[in-house]
Amino acid sequence: MRYLPHTEAEIGEMLEVVGLSSLDDLFRTVPPSARFSGALAVEPALDEAELMTHLRELADKNPGARYLSFLGAGMYAHHVPPAVDQLLLRSEFYTAYTPYQPEVSQGTLQAIWEFQTIVSELYGLPLANASIYDGASSAAEGALMACRLTKRSRVVVSQCVHPDYRATVRTYLSGRDDATVVEVPVGADGRADAAALAAALDAESAALLVGYPSFFGPLNDLPVLAALAHEKGALLVAANSEPYALALAESPGALGADIAVGEGQPIACPPQLGGPGVGLFACKGDRQFLQQLPGRICGETVDANGQRGYVLTLSTREQHIRRERATSNICTNQGLIALALTIRMSLLGKSGFVAVAERCLAKARYLEQAILALPGYSRGFSEAPYFNEFAVRVRGGSAARVVEALEARGIVAGFDLGRVSADFADRLLIAVTENHRRQDLDRLVSALGEL
Repeated sequence: MRYLPHTEAEIGEMLEVVGLSSLDDLFRTVPPSARFSGALAVEPALDEAELMTHLRELADKNPGARYLSFLGAGMYAHHVPPAVDQLLLRSEFYTAYTPYQPEVSQGTLQAIWEFQTIVSELYGLPLANASIYDGASSAAEGALMACRLTKRSRVVVSQCVHPDYRATVRTYLSGRDDATVVEVPVGADGRADAAALAAALDAESAALLVGYPSFFGPLNDLPVLAALAHEKGALLVAANSEPYALALAESPGALGADIAVGEGQPIACPPQLGGPGVGLFACKGDRQFLQQLPGRICGETVDANGQRGYVLTLSTREQHIRRERATSNICTNQGLIALALTIRMSLLGKSGFVAVAERCLAKARYLEQAILALPGYSRGFSEAPYFNEFAVRVRGGSAARVVEALEARGIVAGFDLGRVSADFADRLLIAVTENHRRQDLDRLVSALGEL
């Protein structure tokens, strides 16, 4: 919203309407002791060029701005072109509110429609909603939806799911007295342990929640996991934190997932202080799935003249229906970030999306092989296919020590998996994107070799 200053004449006209003679009269209810008097202790105003130089000097004081980072673990620094931000700055986008009135909200509704279409194609499932807050809340909503559909309350979660997602699932389900969350450790390859999950699933299980890819990097064998879940009458919920992986890996819907959830941040915007994000959610197209989908759905229709138009087709949230019938308490969707994802995907196109993923894959393979060639370094888990993130066992047995040592050299080496489990304290999780140059990869290898 722009700042619009008022002239003295306008101020006088407004004061006359409210029956006052001055601004002092307007604020007379504020005690004199609480009023500020005198001049503000601020430097004189700068012109634009001087201001930009000053801000650049302030930014240079932040050492984090100069770090070379290989941190992933659920948030990924892919390239987002300036065109995305520039289009978001259009006032009809960044000031838009919930499109309750379709006749004046066609632009917003069409953007939501396009977003849903992209998510549906990405996850290989016909129904997608108009976005949720982030990947963690999307995973929790997927678990709750499975409970409603199966009329069961036991959710089996593999620890290959992002730890923040698992914590959010536990929090959401803690509001149900009959809900149970059972966590199952990962296998030796960093993927969901099929045998352990088979033992954990029973006739009371509503859902099996797994990562795709695993939080530790490898891709899970979804057809096998889907068969395990379906054998017990449970639904398979696949959680994805890195959507670029789906440019090369088969979609979760095509591999048997009933519900797919995840995070759109890697496509929409750079990582920044833990957010913002945009939750992605898609599911099978059966009528019972449609009726239990959380949030809302934007649909396409025609008006009285036969012209194409967009409307909110389904809104099963508390603001629209009786509280006891609501599927969620999602108050709004991450509209601006969802739009950023839509713009970025439109700029990429299908071939561009695949091209970015291929570059990530190639650079990750190069880096892994170079690190494994160093004495004292080995694979973090037994060999399994992965996309752009992998774990290594570090020389000396302490990933925390490696992270600290390389931080002093201006490198964020990755994520210390000891923060997830003491059993993994010797393992470092490293993420690679298309933004990493060959010299960046070689710099990390050289730094690791010198420890």
